[in-house]
Amino acid sequence: MTSTAKKFNWKEFLINNNTFIILLLLIIISAMLSDTFLTTMNIRNILLQQAGPILVAIGLLYVILAGGIDLSVGSIMALGATISALLITDIGLHFSVSIAVAVIVGLLFGVFSGALVAYTGIQGFVATLATMTIARGVAFVLTEGRPIKVETGTIDVLTSKDFLYPLIWIAMLLIVMFTFIQRYTGFGRKVVAIGSNETAVQLAGVRTKVYVMSTYAISGALAALAGVFVASRTSTGSATIGMGQELDAIAAVVIGGASLMGGKGFVLNTVAGALILGLIGNIMNLMAVPSYPQDIIKGIIIIAAVLLQIMTSKKERTI
Repeated sequence: MTSTAKKFNWKEFLINNNTFIILLLLIIISAMLSDTFLTTMNIRNILLQQAGPILVAIGLLYVILAGGIDLSVGSIMALGATISALLITDIGLHFSVSIAVAVIVGLLFGVFSGALVAYTGIQGFVATLATMTIARGVAFVLTEGRPIKVETGTIDVLTSKDFLYPLIWIAMLLIVMFTFIQRYTGFGRKVVAIGSNETAVQLAGVRTKVYVMSTYAISGALAALAGVFVASRTSTGSATIGMGQELDAIAAVVIGGASLMGGKGFVLNTVAGALILGLIGNIMNLMAVPSYPQDIIKGIIIIAAVLLQIMTSKKERTI
């Protein structure tokens, strides 16, 4: 009697899930290095701190899936934080309305970047470098270079224990939503197809420019919301929020196994990539490692992770 069951392929399993395996190993190592790592307070802090970066990385993933790049996400974070803070503090709008306005502004910046890329032929690097500068400049003009303190009981409810930390639940809901969009909707499949071969998708009658612009709109909206999350955690809107976040987001996407050439990547893998970066910073803080050496260590780990992805991609083609 012969079995027709397919033999489990460990090699394929390790290649397809290496990001999650790295995350699991990092959690185990972190727990061994620090007694406080697995405490409820520390886990809560990690989730609160990483909710914003995760959203930025998801938005950037959509842009990269379509073959683009978005360097403006950090600046749009600052714009989202400052606009929401100013609308609450100076105009007196309800925090929910302020958040909505901030997200819409971020979306419009994304549409602008996407239109430049899709309809003028300007490279995404150049277009978003310009919008990065504009958004950061607008944030500084609006705040006059000063941090905007937000009243207690407004935007900070997103991180309130009394409301079971809504910020975390919002982030989880968006993770599920964008995972579903990518894997199970025509929009998600077309975005991936555009990144793989835009010409072929155009020949099939798809208006690729609209889809490309839409990915930048998603990225801008999520970046602005991430800025609101930071303002909620710190009760402050500042034009300096999000500096360097574009590089961390790109790193998270790449660590998650996405190709910077487009057409390959998954939301959950990107979330795992962002968590890996967050855990690296968290454990070094718990071990009282100074900030500058942290950057060096983080950079080395990012290079190692990217090299691992390159190696596993080559092996994947041989399976």
